[in-house]
Amino acid sequence: MSDDPYEGFAERYDLFSETFDTHDPAIERFYRRLFAEHGVHRVLDCACGTGRDLALFHELGCAVVGSDVSEAMLAQARINLASAGLSIPLRQIDFRELPGHFDHPFDAVACLSSSILHMEDECEVLHAFLSIREVLRDGGILVLTQGTTDRQWREKPRFIPAVMNRDFTRLFVIDYIGAGARYNVLDIVHGETSREFKAWSIDYPMMLLRDDYVRLLNEAQFSTVDCYGSYAFSPYDPEQSRLLIVVAER
Repeated sequence: MSDDPYEGFAERYDLFSETFDTHDPAIERFYRRLFAEHGVHRVLDCACGTGRDLALFHELGCAVVGSDVSEAMLAQARINLASAGLSIPLRQIDFRELPGHFDHPFDAVACLSSSILHMEDECEVLHAFLSIREVLRDGGILVLTQGTTDRQWREKPRFIPAVMNRDFTRLFVIDYIGAGARYNVLDIVHGETSREFKAWSIDYPMMLLRDDYVRLLNEAQFSTVDCYGSYAFSPYDPEQSRLLIVVAER
């Protein structure tokens, strides 16, 4: 049995969005401004999944490399990138083991969509942050994003709709288990010509929130850590924010 949690699901992952090469304008504006402010030209997406953010960073004019520990996700990324006419290098690498795999440091490393939460404990998270820091140039930035915020962790909603349109619904059914959570994902196709239901789960052994990131990134010797609650650069509010974006500078 494969230990790849995304095997059998990678081809469905992109149902989060309409098309592979269509990006939220607010997210595009965020990265355009962030990268301009930090002089970012060379980017590593170290948990690139199916490659959607690689396409965005490429559109912004960056030299992009993608890596992921999941072969299933990389296989889908190759399909997606080829269909979009993009040639972007992809590598199967655990983000805890990045040093030694690249010839030049990066201006930015992205680790998006709660990817860091797959770590078993804080020692592994720190290991990952030290690994990422090692492949950044001085002044380079790490960007982390996740939908689980202090507010959600406090309120612990059981059901969160992720996608709802005429033909498809994706629903998160969340089990809060000790310090972590299991996200059960229910995909329901209810179009006029098709009916389908599939379910799968992703485990996050422990949850990291704003204060945890600040503490661990400081321990990994990042020089500054900024936290935002939206792609408009609004400050992160533990009481209200429904998105957590962390930008740490080496």
